[in-house]
Amino acid sequence: MTVTIGPYTLPSNVLLAPMAGVTDRPFRILCRRFGAGLAASEMLSADTRLWDTPKSRRRMDIAGEPSPRVVQIAGFDPDMMADAARRNVDAGAQIIDINMGCPAKKVCNRLAGSALLQDEDLVARILQKVVRAVTAPVTLKTRTGWDPDHKNGLRIARIAEDSGIAALAIHGRTRADMYRGEAEHETVAAIKANARIPVFANGDIASPQQAREILERTGCDGIMLGRAAQGRPWIFGEVNFFLATGEIREVLALEKVRDIMRAHLEDLYAFYGDETGVRVARKHLSWYFRQHPGQEDLRDRLVRIETPEEQLSTLLQHYHTGVDRAA
Repeated sequence: MTVTIGPYTLPSNVLLAPMAGVTDRPFRILCRRFGAGLAASEMLSADTRLWDTPKSRRRMDIAGEPSPRVVQIAGFDPDMMADAARRNVDAGAQIIDINMGCPAKKVCNRLAGSALLQDEDLVARILQKVVRAVTAPVTLKTRTGWDPDHKNGLRIARIAEDSGIAALAIHGRTRADMYRGEAEHETVAAIKANARIPVFANGDIASPQQAREILERTGCDGIMLGRAAQGRPWIFGEVNFFLATGEIREVLALEKVRDIMRAHLEDLYAFYGDETGVRVARKHLSWYFRQHPGQEDLRDRLVRIETPEEQLSTLLQHYHTGVDRAA
């Protein structure tokens, strides 16, 4: 299915969900390479006073990313949100995404993220201000409501559409659900049935078969994958292939997995520098090894290593041996 957001026709309707601490520039580029139709930045605070830190500067760094480049912002003040959107568009962002879905306490305690779902008037003011502030399309990532007794996702979606939001992504849980239990997509389906803009379903989509099922069940224009892409960035290619052909792709050969991991680690070292790059690589390595049970000893060694050279050489030696055995 072809999906358009503003002037941009997406190469795929299977998107990468923005995730704090995960969707940095190296990971976004990797997922786009494997077929993600869009990949938004990690959540960036709208408070520009907090931008002069290495973490914020990296979150704003979209250099070298394929178009359209998306920066996600979060905050509670309409004027600050509008200013943050303007500055990021001036710096090269082509789509601004607004976070009203993050359930983390430190975000909600500042009345940002999904905490905003408690105040529909404020939601409207923020969305209207940001849409008017930039010429770029503005999208919204949100949840089905604050808690099961206050499931106002349908009203939020109407407010968004009336405010000029170009597309919606709906996680099928309330804020109170956090990530517990199973995502429910009935509310997402109701939102899509009443929307005139593209809607993407998000939550508990971990396989090509689930992707097709959720698309059929909700009628959504596309889906958004989050945790399923951790350690498996090639899932976008698998899902795209299945949606196009109805067939499951062959399991990746060991040497292909090795090459993906090597390129990812090298990009992390280059992006973060050696010390931070090694630390960030550890969690990605842990996720990669979830795909290969029985490798716990190697995983435990890799997450204790302190230098890029040793981390990479240890990984490559393991896969060199594994490829030899497979041959």
